[in-house]
Amino acid sequence: MGSCFTRQLTGALAAVFLAGAAAPVTAQTCRPDLVELKGASGEMRFRVEVADSDATRARGLMWRDHLDPGAGMIFIYDRPGPGQFWMKNTLIPLDMIFADETGTIRHVHSNAKPQDETIIDGGDNVLAVLEINGGYARRMGIKPGDVMRHPAFSQETAAWPCD
Repeated sequence: MGSCFTRQLTGALAAVFLAGAAAPVTAQTCRPDLVELKGASGEMRFRVEVADSDATRARGLMWRDHLDPGAGMIFIYDRPGPGQFWMKNTLIPLDMIFADETGTIRHVHSNAKPQDETIIDGGDNVLAVLEINGGYARRMGIKPGDVMRHPAFSQETAAWPCD
């Protein structure tokens, strides 16, 4: 099970799964294994695996048939660029949350279909993509303009910097 991310249609694959029954955010310092989201609907936290190399982005969570509630995967890139995914070899539906270099959410794609090879375009200037269980973003009210907090975002320019 995996979804694939390409910088361009001809770029490298990256597979990923994520699910989320998010927990409320409590005060603490940012950690690589947590992604926090904040918006009009409140704050939430996802426990994540990090895909920040070509190898980890290519494998992602491919071939997995389950994602625990509150879990996900964050794809992190060296610099912003076009964000495109597909669902080849992904066995569960996913929501994909695309963020720019400030951690601001620019696009949310809900309920990507397992094993669908249709390209999902997250737009330009994507630095990170959070994948969670399908349908969860809508249920939790996650939408463009909300912000993501994680140590991968430059703390000097982050919309929601780490404490």
